[in-house]
Amino acid sequence: MLKSSAHDGLRFAFGTLTVLPVRVHRWDREAARAGMLCAPAAGLVVGGSAAGLGLLLLLGGAGPLLAAVASVAVPAALTRGLHLDGLADTADGLGSGKPAEDALRIMKQSDIGPFGVLTLVLVLLAQVAVLAQLYDASWARGAVAAVASAVAARLALTLAARAGVPAARPEGLGAAVAGVVPRAAALGLAAGAVAVAGAAAAGLGRYDGARTAVAVAAAVTVAELLLRHCVRRFGGITGDVFGALAETAATTTLVLLSLGH
Repeated sequence: MLKSSAHDGLRFAFGTLTVLPVRVHRWDREAARAGMLCAPAAGLVVGGSAAGLGLLLLLGGAGPLLAAVASVAVPAALTRGLHLDGLADTADGLGSGKPAEDALRIMKQSDIGPFGVLTLVLVLLAQVAVLAQLYDASWARGAVAAVASAVAARLALTLAARAGVPAARPEGLGAAVAGVVPRAAALGLAAGAVAVAGAAAAGLGRYDGARTAVAVAAAVTVAELLLRHCVRRFGGITGDVFGALAETAATTTLVLLSLGH
């Protein structure tokens, strides 16, 4: 039963959080719970792919800036830009200053408003700038940052799907995964991910392990602050909010990793 649950969870995570050709066979709460617990694993694959392309370009003679652009483009491509779209829609909803019902309606519209455009531009510029800096300092630090930021992004989703966090709408991805992860399981996974991130980066330098662990922990903390604000403003989470949380956690991780280099 446990093996079946893990299998369904991986299918759910990769089938909903990436464009990889994985078919989701179950959409019940048990599969959603397992899927959100497996979300960081999807981040590991996305981040590894981003780092791989960046390193391939560096080996081919490209500069750190082009490698950084490629490493930012890969997660966008592997998610069909859904997280970036969610970030823009959430920025428009929050920036509108309107009541929850009107803000949610703005977020569902297909166009992107000025708040969304500005947020997208600044976030993407920040991500590219940091990765270019890190690739220029060391190909290994750039690669680790690409992976760590992608894992942190999906870890933020696991925490957002914990028990006690309501959905803002009765339909959509937010409603499907809202409250499915037990609080203890979410916190335990977060602690484990922070420890693994620190251990994985420890070989890069004296302070790199601690810096990476702190960056991932701080990233999910910042995402948590955004989550609480969105719950207050919208009455709960939506698929767009999930996207905003992922991009916020990824960008926070990268910015913190750039400090001290």
